[in-house]
Amino acid sequence: MSDDWVVWLNGKIVPETQALVPIRDRGFKYGDGAFDTTRTFGHRIFKLDEHLDRFYRSLKYLQIDPGVSRETIVRATEEVAAHNLKNVGADEDIWLTQRVTRGMDAADRERWPDYPQRTVIVESRPLPLRERGRYYREGIKVMTSSIRRPAPDTMSPRAKTHNYLNLVLAELEVKAHDPEAWPCLLDTNGNLAEGKGSNLFIVKNGALLTPKERYVLPGVSRQTTMDLAREAGMSVEEADLDVFDAVNADEVFITSTSFCICPVSSVNGATIGDGSVPGPVTKKLIDAYVEFVGCDWYGQYLKHSN
Repeated sequence: MSDDWVVWLNGKIVPETQALVPIRDRGFKYGDGAFDTTRTFGHRIFKLDEHLDRFYRSLKYLQIDPGVSRETIVRATEEVAAHNLKNVGADEDIWLTQRVTRGMDAADRERWPDYPQRTVIVESRPLPLRERGRYYREGIKVMTSSIRRPAPDTMSPRAKTHNYLNLVLAELEVKAHDPEAWPCLLDTNGNLAEGKGSNLFIVKNGALLTPKERYVLPGVSRQTTMDLAREAGMSVEEADLDVFDAVNADEVFITSTSFCICPVSSVNGATIGDGSVPGPVTKKLIDAYVEFVGCDWYGQYLKHSN
């Protein structure tokens, strides 16, 4: 990342390398903050309103007042996007992330009287097209972890917070077994939940199944995929699913802001279906997603994977 990349920090556009946050910020000390991330398709921002809706639900759950209006966050996101998109090619795109932390405790603010009561950031970075392109040719290997996703009566997984240690530990465990594998956590009932920043779907007898929203972060890409599937006449159901369901599925795929829809080739070493990547239903949904956003992100990934 060069000095040409900028962030919006507490009301000002500054070079990313100069965007500084106090070490006593609660977001740094405790993970006491919320964030959300969208992306661009063909340099156009995707579903910013839906991502901000989720962002503000997370902030409300954490009882954090961002101290700035939603309109300000929208303008900041658009301004950061307009500047940073100049740093990528016409056939590349970027992530866009909004962050708010609770700021510093009152005693610490006395020593930093000029610093805002909370930290508000809008930042971006290029999408990892080259690093992830092979997954669309070969499929992604999913492996479950012994680390469980928190139950809703402890810390709701539906809030997108800065505290990602649960997901980080699961990723470390899985990649210690296979550096190429993608982690998937189970919930405390032993059912499939989600991966680090990704939701899981299985296809069985033409129907689409995905873990229940109560136990996962309900992704915007997840909802987009469900909507497209229903428009195509497919049955879509949220259900309790375990590893048995996944390894016996006809097809499996994950969804996320960056992946959109990515085919899964195996779960815990078991080949999914007949091994085709992507399977016919997954490819049908990929094509519908490409048409919906007006950008061939699937071809974009394949192109950059060469």
